[in-house]
Order: sequence, then structure tokens, then C-alpha cells
Amino acid sequence: MWRLQRGELAAMPASYSPGNLLLQLHITDQCNLRCAHCYQGSFTDNGPPHEGLLAIVEQFREFLVSCKRHKYKNGIRGHLTVTGGEPFLRPDFMELLQSFSADRGLFSFAILTNGTLIDRAAASRLGKLKPSFVQVSLDGVQETHDRIRGPGAFAKAVAGVRLLAKEGVRTFISFTAHSNNYQEFPSVVEIGRSLRVARVWADRLIPPPSGSFEKGGAQAPRGLSPTETLSFIRLMHRAQGEKRRGGWFGSNRTQVPMHRALQFLMGGGVPYRCSAGDSLIAVLPNGDVYPCRRLPIKCGNILEKPLAEIYHEDKTLRALRDRGRVPEGCRKCFFATVCRGGLRCLSYAVTGSPFETDPGCWLGESAASCRQNIG
Repeated sequence: MWRLQRGELAAMPASYSPGNLLLQLHITDQCNLRCAHCYQGSFTDNGPPHEGLLAIVEQFREFLVSCKRHKYKNGIRGHLTVTGGEPFLRPDFMELLQSFSADRGLFSFAILTNGTLIDRAAASRLGKLKPSFVQVSLDGVQETHDRIRGPGAFAKAVAGVRLLAKEGVRTFISFTAHSNNYQEFPSVVEIGRSLRVARVWADRLIPPPSGSFEKGGAQAPRGLSPTETLSFIRLMHRAQGEKRRGGWFGSNRTQVPMHRALQFLMGGGVPYRCSAGDSLIAVLPNGDVYPCRRLPIKCGNILEKPLAEIYHEDKTLRALRDRGRVPEGCRKCFFATVCRGGLRCLSYAVTGSPFETDPGCWLGESAASCRQNIG
């Protein structure tokens, strides 16, 4: 089943080069947690066998190399983010990571995890393998995080981060903001600084298209309204400024980047542009290709067609890469041509189209009409 299609990539015209390409590889749907805000609908697919995973990575490698064979003589830089489900549930996970070392000149790799399964042995292995980073999710203080992810999840995640720090592994904390927890972001930043992580960053909850669902009996939290989004980004900006002050915080190197959709409006820097389908693609355990895991539009399957062919030919991916496509509700905005609508996965979840104005944007003309659909 997992014998992938091998195209003659050298003969395929590289009609578009993204400059760099991030592949988010989901190696399993299995997970030890049932988080209330999880967008995953099934937890039964353990993913392809080990050789199948290597074949997927080989397609990614060939895609990167193919760009170098054509007019993009400098090629493109690749990055591979490995996640799940929970990737540490795969018994061959470390072996898979070890296989990436031979391709460090072509792509870097990182890990997204809930952090609860990182023990001393795993942290030690990661210290030797030297991933670009390991990202662990924290969704609030202990009570809030455990309410979302399950009793004891907070303590296990924090313990995992401490073990990674001890081994010198660059570690990020990610925070998913929704109506029930967004005010706790400064507290999570404080936790991250106490743990000396490299970065604490955040993005907004993406609700399922139906508006609500249940995981383990817990009702999914509500996404942020435009007013709450503005309040949240203000909180982020204040937390970001803490590191520039004197005292204990001033000596800490933990960054609070504001590089996601709408955050640049207050945090400054380069305006955000959604990278889904452009410099980001995702491959699920069954081989389905999405522009992004949070933008669940199937664009093909690598069991049936080579990854490079899907990337260059799929209509949805090509539309997402159209730099001139701006949502109607954004066209009067000063940032229209650089932002191009904000968070496309949120637009898709709320409106059914990734080409509508970000429903959380307090500047967009259509924000008010979408507000009632966020909850």
C-alpha cells in the first residue's frame, strides 16, 4: 500500500519556486490526550510503516533537489516539521529523526508535541540529534491547561520542557488562544521565561466548520471575536515588551514573536501573509496532502501522485499562491496586498472559503457579519 508513486521529477518544470518550503509531516493520528480544541476527527490511524515514512521524506527531498535542477540553480531550503497526533507514540520516532541527519544540508527538522511523553532518555537522544527546535503546547496556567488537555497534562509538559532545557535542546512554547484562555497568555509567557525557553508564540483557535464538537466529553471552546482578538494582541504586545525592561525579565532571552495573522498590526515587523499552499504544505498519515493541517482541503494523495506534481498542479494550491488574490472585504485596507486576508484557515472554518476576510480582523469590512459565526 505504501509504495509511493515515483515521478521523473527531473523532467518536471519547476513552474514556481517558493524560496523555502516547510513540510509538516503527520506521522500518526494516535494521541495520548483528547484536547477540547483538537481539530483532529480520528485517533485510530497509526500512520504508514517506517519505510513509508522514509518514502514520503524521499519525495520531499527529490522535490527540493528538482528545483535546483532547473532555473532555480540555488535550489530552495527545506524544513521538515514532524508531528501527529503525538509523534512520541511511534516506537520508530527516534530512528526516523536519526535518518534526517544525512540530509541536513538540504533540510532542517523540528518536532511539535504535547510534551507529556518526553522522559530523560528521549531528551538525551534529542540533545544528540539537535533538531532546530522542539515545540511544546501550553494553553494556560495549570488549571486551565489541564481542563483543556486532561488532568496532569500541565505538570508532564513542564517536566518535558525542563528535561529538554537540561540537554540544551532549543524549545518553543505554543499557545492556542480562545475565549476561555486568551487573558492567560502573559502568565504562559512568564512560565516560558522561568523555564528559559527560546520562544513563546501564539495563534488563534481554529474551530471546526460545524462550530462545535466534543473530545472526551469536553465542549470545544469558542474562538475569539474581533474585539477579543484586538484585546489578545494587545496582551501579546505588552508581554513582548517585558523583555526590554530591566531586572530579571530584562536578562532573559525568551522571545515573544508577533509574526502570525493580524499580530503585526500592533507588534510591527513584516506584515503577515498566510503561507499555506505556498511555502507550507502538510502530509497526513494516510498520505493526503493539505495546504496546512488547519486548512483541511485535500489537494491530492502521495500514494497516487508525486508530491512535486501535486504542489505544482493542484488548483487550490495554485490559487493560494496567487499573490494578486485579495478578499473583497480587504481591498480598501492599507495592508491588503501584503496581508491578503489574514488567517485563511480561520476564514475557511467560519465561511467555508479561505479567500474571505479574516473573521477576527477589526479592520475588515466583513468582520462584523462573521462575528456571530465564530462562536
